[in-house]
This record gives sequence, structure tokens and C-alpha cells, in this order.
Amino acid sequence: MDLVVRTTDDQYEITKRVAELLSALLASDYQLPPEFTRASEEHHVNYPLYIDPDDGWCVASVVWNVGQRTPVHGHETWGVVGIYAGAEREFRYVKPTATETGTPLTPAGEQVWERGRVTVCCTTDDDVHAVAAVGNVPTIGIHVYGADIGSIERQLYDPATGAVQRFVSGWNAVGD
Repeated sequence: MDLVVRTTDDQYEITKRVAELLSALLASDYQLPPEFTRASEEHHVNYPLYIDPDDGWCVASVVWNVGQRTPVHGHETWGVVGIYAGAEREFRYVKPTATETGTPLTPAGEQVWERGRVTVCCTTDDDVHAVAAVGNVPTIGIHVYGADIGSIERQLYDPATGAVQRFVSGWNAVGD
């Protein structure tokens, strides 16, 4: 990963190369440590697996319990997600421009991602979505982002009104 992000600053090249690496990882015998696969009854959890000391990128295990859903949100950086277990339904929206604030979001489609599938979830010009765990087992994703996603300020969107709130997601500790 470090080599990928240090050899180019083109987010499309980075996400392509990260997606290839993540696909290979998911096709291997790689096993996440069990403490990074535990769901919470209250909300989805974000476990940091690695945070670059320069905050240039991070890897996280994100776990949703059956039926949990995120609010509509943006990332403010590039990101690649691989489904380690379970399945997620992604609800994409067209990212509003600064002049579109206060107008309903435009849906841009839905996709179900199952175990072993990898997707570029976001680039800085296309990063508004919500995701939900579908099926009868928790969904576990391995997420790679171009920043420390737990500490950067991001946006929550009300899809019906376009209203925006700022938030910092933070990280969950093992056992939260």
C-alpha cells in the first residue's frame, strides 16, 4: 500500500491498484483476527487495522450487524472496499455541487456487493452513498482510504432535503 500511494497522486490509478491488491487478498487464505470481525447491536463499527503515520491512508475493518444501515454520507477522500463476509447493499447518490446545497439528492443506483467483491466506493468527485447489511449474517468489509477516515471531517446528507451536517466518525476499540 505504501508503495502505491507514494508512487502516484492520481486517485484513479491508486484506487485501481488498491482494488487489485484487495481482490488478491480476499482470494487468498487471509483471515482477519476475530476481534476485528465482531458486530455491535447498536451501530456499525469501524476498527482501525492500520493508520499510516503520515495520515496518508488507512485500512479498516467495518462491521455491520444484520439489518444495520449507515446514514447517507461522503468520504472526502478516495476509498476501496472489499467484502470479507456477508453482503452489503450500496445506495449511491450524485455528489451535490456547492450550488446544489439544500436540494434533494439525486439517486445514482444500487448495487449488492457479496463476499470477495471489491468496489471503488469513492473518489473525491463521487463519494456520496449509504450502505446496509443484507442477508442473515453480519457484513464485514475491509476498507482502504486515502486518509485517516476516523479523524477527518466528513459530511452527512439528508437525501430528501439535501441538508448537510459535518461529522467525524472516529474509531471503535476492540470490544466496543
